[in-house]
Amino acid sequence: MTSGGAMETGMTGTRMRMTILSKRIVIRLLAIVLLALSAGQALATESDQQQQRELFKQGAKLWPVYCAQCHNARPGSEFSPTQWDVIMMHMRTQANLPAEDARALTEYLKRSH
Repeated sequence: MTSGGAMETGMTGTRMRMTILSKRIVIRLLAIVLLALSAGQALATESDQQQQRELFKQGAKLWPVYCAQCHNARPGSEFSPTQWDVIMMHMRTQANLPAEDARALTEYLKRSH
């Protein structure tokens, strides 16, 4: 029985080392995945910011075309971003604005304070 007990102890030690090794591998793989995801998120955020800048510029060009005909210039801070969303939804219908132009004007009005 002693040799059988030693055999069981040896198997348990091997299993334990394999379990520890497996855990280390899993932890390293998780770290790699998290790094890759955060790098992708940073690129997506930069891309989103670039798109917002382009919409803002386009909105600044469109404001005199669509809005200045009837409205005096107002600071964007006069209304909250949520209020600008509601106003632009109404004005898009009233002025028959194309969707992309309405998005650009909304971005411009929300960010120009």
